[in-house]
Amino acid sequence: MKAMLLDVQGRPLRLAELPRPTPAADQVLIEVRACGVCRTDLHVMDGDLRQPRLPLILGHEIVGVVAGRGAAVERFSLGQRVGVPWLGRTCGHCRYCASGAENLCAAAEFTGYTLDGGYAEFALADQRYCFALPEEYADAEVAPLLCAGLIGYRSLVAAGDARRLGIYGFGAAAHIIVQVARWQGREIFAFTKPGDVDGQAFARQLGATWAGGADESPPEEMDAAILFAPVGALVPQALRHTARGGTVVCAGIHMSNIPEFPYAVLWGERCVRSVANLTRRDGEEFLAVAPKAGVRTEVESFPLASANEALERLRQGLVRGAAVLVCPAR
Repeated sequence: MKAMLLDVQGRPLRLAELPRPTPAADQVLIEVRACGVCRTDLHVMDGDLRQPRLPLILGHEIVGVVAGRGAAVERFSLGQRVGVPWLGRTCGHCRYCASGAENLCAAAEFTGYTLDGGYAEFALADQRYCFALPEEYADAEVAPLLCAGLIGYRSLVAAGDARRLGIYGFGAAAHIIVQVARWQGREIFAFTKPGDVDGQAFARQLGATWAGGADESPPEEMDAAILFAPVGALVPQALRHTARGGTVVCAGIHMSNIPEFPYAVLWGERCVRSVANLTRRDGEEFLAVAPKAGVRTEVESFPLASANEALERLRQGLVRGAAVLVCPAR
C-alpha cells in the first residue's frame, strides 16, 4: 500500500510503499476512503507532541470500509463504512476507564500518534473504538466530524448552558460546532486572526452574531468561551470578556504558554479548564446530533500524495473549513 510516512519530527512526510497490514484478533482492516487533516497532525509533525511512535503514519479522522476482520471481530461486516477517531485504545480497567472517563486513561493509545493512522490506503483499528457513520454524509464530508467535530462537541458540553458563547479560532472545529450551537439557540461571537476578513465573513455566514479579530472586544459580555486556537495569550483575553461564573474552555491538545495575568481577571468564580481527547460516548452522541442539527462541513480535498501541501495550507491558515485527504475506491 501507499502511505505518507513521518520518519523524523520536524521534516516533511515522504510517500512510501509499505506492506498492507494484517489485523489482529480484535482489529478491522480498513480501506481508507478519506482522512481529515487536523492541527494535531501538525503538532505531531513539528515535534510539539514529543512521544510519537516513529516511523509513523499520521491521521486520526479516518473514513473507510472494512476490508478485513480479525478472528474476534463482531461489530462490523465486510464492506461496512466506519470511522476511526483519535482515541485508538485504552486499558479498560483503570479508575478513569471504570468511571466513564476513558479519555484520561494513562495507558491510552492514539491514532496517528502511538498507532499508525489514515494517511495511507489501508489502516488498522480496534473494533471497539470505531464508529458507524451517518449515511447523510459523503466520505470527505464526514471525516472532519471524527476529531474537529468530536473535540468541538466535548468542548461545547464543557461550556455548559452558556447563551452567549465566544469561539476563538475559526477553523475546522469551530465551523462545525457553531452550527450545533446555533441549533441549540446560542448566540455566537467568533474571533479570528486580526484582519482575517474572509474568516469573519465565513463565521457570520454560518450564523455567528458577531465576528471580529481576537484583539477586539465582543459587543456583549460572554457567558463562556472556547479556545480552538493554540495560543496561550488568548486565555486571559477571553477571561476579560467572560462574565462572572463563566468558563473558558481550552480545546487544543497543545497550546503555547499562558502568560501571567492578574487574579482579578479570574476572580468572580470564572473557570479555566482543558478538554482532553474524547470518549466513545462523545462520539455516539455527536454523530447522532450532527445530522439533526443540520451540520454541513466545508472541505478542501487533496490526494494522498499531497499531504504535505495540505498540512502547509493548514499551517498558514489558508484552509476554509477542513482539509481532507481522499483515496479513490480500489
